[in-house]
Amino acid sequence: MKGKKALRVSRIVVGLQILFVAAFVVASLFYSSFFDESEHYDLVINNGRVIDPETHLDAVRHIGIRDGTIVAISDQPLNSEINIDAADLVVAPGFIDVHSHSPTVLGQHFNVLDGVTTQLDLEAGSFPVSFYGEHLRAGAAINYGSSVGHFAVRIKVLEGMDQPYIFAGDKTVVMGSPAWMQEATPEQIEQMRVLLHKGLDEGGLGIGVLLDYMTAAVSDAELAMLFEVAAARDVPIYVHVRRGYTGDPAGLIEVIELAKSTKAALFVCHITHNAMGRIGDWLAMIDEANRAGANITTETLSYAAGGTSIGADVFRRRDWRAIFDISYEDVQWVATGEWLTKETWEKYSKEQPAGAVNHHYVKEQWVETALQWPRMMVSTDALPAVDTGIATNPNLAGTFSRLLGHYVREQKVISLTEALAKMSLYQAQWMEQAAPLFKRKGRIQLGADADIVIFDAKTVAAKAVYGDPYQPSTGIQHVLVAGQQVVKDGLHSEQVYAGKKLLGN
Repeated sequence: MKGKKALRVSRIVVGLQILFVAAFVVASLFYSSFFDESEHYDLVINNGRVIDPETHLDAVRHIGIRDGTIVAISDQPLNSEINIDAADLVVAPGFIDVHSHSPTVLGQHFNVLDGVTTQLDLEAGSFPVSFYGEHLRAGAAINYGSSVGHFAVRIKVLEGMDQPYIFAGDKTVVMGSPAWMQEATPEQIEQMRVLLHKGLDEGGLGIGVLLDYMTAAVSDAELAMLFEVAAARDVPIYVHVRRGYTGDPAGLIEVIELAKSTKAALFVCHITHNAMGRIGDWLAMIDEANRAGANITTETLSYAAGGTSIGADVFRRRDWRAIFDISYEDVQWVATGEWLTKETWEKYSKEQPAGAVNHHYVKEQWVETALQWPRMMVSTDALPAVDTGIATNPNLAGTFSRLLGHYVREQKVISLTEALAKMSLYQAQWMEQAAPLFKRKGRIQLGADADIVIFDAKTVAAKAVYGDPYQPSTGIQHVLVAGQQVVKDGLHSEQVYAGKKLLGN
């Protein structure tokens, strides 16, 4: 009997041991699964002041990134082989520049050092859209994309020529050909309509219209067609409105009425530079239209000058000195930084009609008024940059750091959180109309793309100035694009190509 009892006890003990081992295995598998799901990251950012403008999060948090996506936002430190210590630094959504004309290796180099993670040309655009970013085909540091360029479509239809972007190879557009000056026939307008749809089918992020550069050439019928296509395709239309004398709002009223009648989403490019001293009136008109059901937004720059071609319509065919209330001595030849005279102006406009000028007419108060508009966005309007031996404007290298350093920290025009919304969130929310992928950008949230800028709010500042534009910003410590560290300790890792071409619906 004792032997049988001992055998039963032994069997019970063995059974318990088996159950214990099985439970341990199950627990181990569960723990392993939990660890893999919750604690295995490609990279973590610890101890930073995390600001998400959409949810109003502003606190010390720890961020885990996996496969280019934010997968953890914790109040406890996280572990990874790659650990960025962001103590005393701000961790924010990467800046989105919706108005840049510099999709080049050099352009992206200085953009990313200013915290930009997405660079778009929505004012000028391109056609075909597949051409856009020709300089970046070997690799892009940051994301890029464009609208469908009406100017390129117009050149194709009216001149039978391909000029897919404002510069293509060594060919720069000259704004004096028939496409910039000649009114289109009804048949040509319909041809343009077809090509615009084609460009949107190829992934154009809306329609870009350089209206002021062809102010006498675009008829009411043609402009209406552009708004009709945007409305039919549910994409934004980006317009550089026809410029009037010292802030005459007629050009704004024209596009507001079309936005209201067609229901197209309208983006008014660099409003400060067009409205001038009447910036408050222009913004009030937009507010009134939006209250009536329109969908209109706008942008400003953080540098107080305009930059464009000396061959632009406003210089070539209108009284630009009266329009801007300046003279030759207020204009710089971008390539050299020299201040012009009547003689040098006439020389350059004749010999280099595609050359760029910076005309200094914008007042600080105009920019401050614009920045305080609740949904204002900030963009660069950067001129093309291909070689440091050929100057550009400083907007390329310092726009966003200037906003943070000058207007936020020094002048206290807006708060830090407001500034971050104007540099990332509002752009992303607006761009969702053109491409759903923007729902994952402009935010520090679970599931968002890990496009992130980490900077020192106490020291961030622009160093680029007119005449000396290739000066990187200070205070931008780290920049991530799709979870890859493109800027580390203030230095651009030039062999990291994390950027992708972004396409619309």
